Amino acid sequence: MLMFIADTHCDTLFVMGMDKISEDRLMVTPERIREGGVRLQTLALWTGPKGNKGDVADIVRKELSALPRLTENGLKQIDDPRDAVNSDTPCVMLSIEGGEVFKNGVDCVDHFRGLGVRMAALLWNNENALGFPAKSGSTQGLKSYGFEVVARMQAVGMAVDTSHLNEAGFWDILQKTDIPPLASHSCCKVLCDHFRNLSDDQIRAMIDKGGYIGVNFYPAFLSSEGKADAARVAEHIDHICQLGGAGIVGFGSDFDGIETTPSDIRHAGEVPNLLEALRNRGYDGETLEGIAGMNLVRYFERISPC
Repeated sequence: MLMFIADTHCDTLFVMGMDKISEDRLMVTPERIREGGVRLQTLALWTGPKGNKGDVADIVRKELSALPRLTENGLKQIDDPRDAVNSDTPCVMLSIEGGEVFKNGVDCVDHFRGLGVRMAALLWNNENALGFPAKSGSTQGLKSYGFEVVARMQAVGMAVDTSHLNEAGFWDILQKTDIPPLASHSCCKVLCDHFRNLSDDQIRAMIDKGGYIGVNFYPAFLSSEGKADAARVAEHIDHICQLGGAGIVGFGSDFDGIETTPSDIRHAGEVPNLLEALRNRGYDGETLEGIAGMNLVRYFERISPC
């Protein structure tokens, strides 16, 4: 049986829905997913660079309208990673990047859960009704409405995604709620001191809580020089493992949301180069299978309501 490979974040639907580039230049396509052996690709519904100042509803509508161009070309939409493990075809799963979609009430959580959304980042780089982004430098925690949304998400089995959230908000979720969150596309601050990256204390807390971290492929988050290769991505994964997180780490590429990539992981078809880099660091067997994708499956088993 082929290794199960999962990726917890890409912005392909935004690029497709907003007609940003021709589809033959996408980093994630059905052909490239098959080429790379990716069995589950998470597709973000991003609320756009302007947050509430943009037309969020129209952006999301356009993103959803782009989804059939993937599912009609051999990709199957699922809403439970466990369904992808034994699927005969590669699968996709929806996520949200930007809690602006929930601004009209917590019932919006149920609406998006009904569309198949299984994880949601509360913030991108803009403050909203839920909380504050890491980029802002704010030391304020989640807003009261943010707690309401988180509670509803957790009740329906929608993972709370802390990528882009500021540190105070992160600790609010870790310390004031009972269900572990994930960070769908984040790296290690000790290896690259960027505001978007996780400190060792945050990583240890995710390990202790039973969360999940998808390591981002963006060179600016991987190296202070802004250049990276598969070996550098593997170094960030290895650092989380050295802290005790071999069972909670995986891949969160950020494909189609980044303007540069690791030199040898330029698109989904080259993900096997990262597996080889991990093998070169001594990872194999069950540990490598976990990092490749099974850790994500087990995370959703931990947070599912039933």
